[in-house]
Amino acid sequence: MVAKRTTKKRGRHGANQLAGRKRTSRKWSARVTEKSDALDLKARIFKGTPSEIARSLKRSAEHSHRRKSSPYRSAMSMLTFYINRGGKNLSATQRKKLETAKTKLREAFGRAT
Repeated sequence: MVAKRTTKKRGRHGANQLAGRKRTSRKWSARVTEKSDALDLKARIFKGTPSEIARSLKRSAEHSHRRKSSPYRSAMSMLTFYINRGGKNLSATQRKKLETAKTKLREAFGRAT
C-alpha cells in the first residue's frame, strides 16, 4: 500500500519566503490608476459620454508629464486598462459606452480605420 502525500502545494513561494512579508491589499488596480506613470487623469473621467471620455483622455495624454509613450498609446492603454479592470462588473451599456469611446479616441488622434 502506498501512502498519499498530505502536504499542500505552496505555489512559487515556500513558507520561509512568505513569513516576513506584509500582506498587500487586493485592490492593486486602483493603486495602478492612482500612482502609475501612465497619465494624470481628471476625477470621474469615465462617467461622461463617449465623446467626453475621448476628449478628456486626449487632453490628459497630451498634457501629462508622467507618461512614457506617445499620447495616443497612453490614452488608449488607460481606456483599455479601465475596461479590463471593470471586467464582468461592467454593465452592457457601460461596456458599449467605453468601446464607443475607443472609436472616438481613435478619431480624435486621426487613427480611425
